[in-house]
Amino acid sequence: MAAAPQTKAILFDFGGTLDADGVAWKDRFYPFYLAEHVAVDRDRYDQAYYVGDDALVARGFSDYSFRESLLFQITGVLKALNVADARVASRLCDRFLQDSLEKIRSNLVILRELSARFRLGIISNFYGNLERVCLECGLTPLMSVLVDSARVGFTKPDPRIFQAALTQLQLDPREAVFVGDSLPRDMEGAKRLGMPHIWLVSDHSGAAVPCCPGDPMIRSLADLREALL
Repeated sequence: MAAAPQTKAILFDFGGTLDADGVAWKDRFYPFYLAEHVAVDRDRYDQAYYVGDDALVARGFSDYSFRESLLFQITGVLKALNVADARVASRLCDRFLQDSLEKIRSNLVILRELSARFRLGIISNFYGNLERVCLECGLTPLMSVLVDSARVGFTKPDPRIFQAALTQLQLDPREAVFVGDSLPRDMEGAKRLGMPHIWLVSDHSGAAVPCCPGDPMIRSLADLREALL
C-alpha cells in the first residue's frame, strides 16, 4: 500500500514507537530490573511502575533532560519496591537511555525519508519535557509539531490531544496518519477522531488484531517505507 493522496502529515507516538519497536516503557524496563537482581514478580513490578510514573506525571518537569526524568521515574519505582540503591537506579537509567537513543538514531533514517514528503509530528502522553527530550535526541529538526499531554491537559486516547496537533498543522483528520504502539491509546484515539492509523506491533505481542478491519500493522518503523512511500 501507499499513503492516500490526501495524506499531508505523519504523526507518531514517542515512547514505545520512536524509541522501540512496539514495546512500551513498562515492558522494556522489567527485564532490566531483573538483570539488576531486583527480585520482583510481574504484578508487583507493574504496580510499582505506575507509582513511579504517576509521580513523574504529577511533577510535570518541563526542564528535565531525558536522563533526569528517567532517573526520577526509576527512583520512584525502586522506592515502591523498598529498594534504596542509587547505584542500581543509575545503572537502570543509563541502560534504558542508551537503548532508547540507539533505536531513535536508527529510526532517524526512515524519519528523514518521510520528512521529504510529509510533515511530521509527535503526540505523546509525556511529562512536560517532550520538547527538551526531542531536542536531545535529534528529532526536533524533523518535526513540525510536538504535543505533550502534560502541556495540553489531555491524554491519549482523548481525541482532543490529537486535535491539538491537527489544529497547529491546520489539517483535517483524514489528511494525517498516526503511528503508535498502543492499541487502547494510540489506535483508539486516532480512530475516535477519524484519523487513519498504523499499529506498530512488537514481535512479542503474539496474535494481534487491529481495532479496525484492514488496518495496516508494522513490526518496525522501517516498514513505513512500504506502507507510506
